[in-house]
Amino acid sequence: MSDTGATISATTTSRINPATLELSRPWAVAATVIGALVPNLVIWLLGLAAGGSFEMTDAGTTSSVAPGGVVILTVVPTLIGMTLAALISLKWVAVIRPAEVIGALLPLATIALTVQADFDTASTIALAVMHVVIAVVIVVGLEAMRRPLARAQV
Repeated sequence: MSDTGATISATTTSRINPATLELSRPWAVAATVIGALVPNLVIWLLGLAAGGSFEMTDAGTTSSVAPGGVVILTVVPTLIGMTLAALISLKWVAVIRPAEVIGALLPLATIALTVQADFDTASTIALAVMHVVIAVVIVVGLEAMRRPLARAQV
């Protein structure tokens, strides 16, 4: 039993206990995607206010990565990774720990790609911070998914 009186099971029922950072698989996926997207859009707005253009030139073609790029490049990888971890954890709960490591390292490693691109300074800083936000939110979301599952196994 959780503090709210609702039972937490290893299934994908809609259980939430934010006081102990426990979410069911679907809630963890949804909360992680939203929890990464909203701050990243705020960071994009702050980057714009700081004079960032969020444009880069590749082979003579100027491309903008915002706001559509921010939304797509936040939502799609986060949704795929979290969903994959949730599905694999149906059979193997222990996969969540390595998923936390991978989920933190991939966005942090891809900061190098942002730095190498020819964004202006404000855009580069804002985009790098967005990568850090994704890394943190993924670890928190996966941990929220893992906690009730680990307790159910005991």
